Amino acid sequence: MWTPVFPVNPAVLIGPAVLLVFSVAFVGVWFFDRTMRYLLVLSAACALFVLGASMQLFRWPPGTGPNALASGAVYTASVLVLAEGLLRRTGKTAGWAFHGAAFAAIMGLTVYFLYVTPSLSARIYLQNFGYGLILLIAAFRLRILASGTATERLVFWVFLVFALHFLPRTVLTAPGGAPITASEFAYTKFWTVLHLSLAMMGTGLALALLAAAVTDIVNKISMERDQDALTGVDNRRAFERKALALMAGTGRPVSAAVADIDGFKAINDRFGHAAGDKVLSEVGSLLRSSVPEGAVIGRIGGEEFAILVPGMDREAAYELAERIRLAITSLRFRGGEEMRTVTSSFGIAERQENEALWALIERADRSLYEAKRTGRNRTVMARPVPDTPQQVAGSAT
Repeated sequence: MWTPVFPVNPAVLIGPAVLLVFSVAFVGVWFFDRTMRYLLVLSAACALFVLGASMQLFRWPPGTGPNALASGAVYTASVLVLAEGLLRRTGKTAGWAFHGAAFAAIMGLTVYFLYVTPSLSARIYLQNFGYGLILLIAAFRLRILASGTATERLVFWVFLVFALHFLPRTVLTAPGGAPITASEFAYTKFWTVLHLSLAMMGTGLALALLAAAVTDIVNKISMERDQDALTGVDNRRAFERKALALMAGTGRPVSAAVADIDGFKAINDRFGHAAGDKVLSEVGSLLRSSVPEGAVIGRIGGEEFAILVPGMDREAAYELAERIRLAITSLRFRGGEEMRTVTSSFGIAERQENEALWALIERADRSLYEAKRTGRNRTVMARPVPDTPQQVAGSAT
């Protein structure tokens, strides 16, 4: 039967207890979105630390050498798994080669300082500096988070402080001098500060990661609510909300473009809805990659898209629409046994003073209708006078 080390230093129990709670918490959040598998990796990191601490607390396996090796292997795995979990959150990975090399290096030197040249102080420096280095390498690869959202910045800086704290803490508290027994070691400043600092720093890091996970879930729900699943652009409701906010927050010119895929019903009728969906998806992707930063794009009808562009008068918006229209002509979809092309028509209107959103869209839509009426595959822009569209240029096929 396992028996704990007596007398037990209460500080030793704080870290494992806190991290056990967070291990369960990470799994709980994962149940809300099971695509966030990095949460399971973070949970495993916490659980491994708890296991390592328990092995030391209950002296299993028995004997100083076997216990130091076994618990050291578990602690090392915990640190490597923590680094991997943080990297996976951003779509990165450390790779098996890195994990294997780091684990082998730390454990090989642990064996050396345990059996060849016994030194408790050397093992302490080896493990703590080694763990700090592993986490600092992960932090370096995650440095892009430092310029991200507030939540991303919080995760990065808390993680960086967590990684760095292994170094000064070890230098300031590591025991030296004559050998000490396991019972004496349990009450050293090093051991007490280690567990208290891990409890505090680990709590801060775990809370930051949980906050980031919840933020990720909320953003994903918001995106699914706002995004048109087929094209990747905003749906009509999201487009209206974002467009109204854009119009209210700018004193610059604002222009609208309304685009329609030419002959889309015929594509669906002749080649099937799969072909039509492919065309919509490709056009949506092209639109998203073609508009300037700050523009709002929405699918406002079956094959109809609206684009609101700040800082552009109607001439600049016309040039943008023409570039997109020409790019659309290069798209291909499979229709029957052949690869076929698709064309589009655009209507452009520049916002007049105090003009409402849908009044602006309606003027652009009338210009679009004029483009359709005069041959399709062209761009027409409206006159400044609200009710008179004028074809400025186009290229019929």
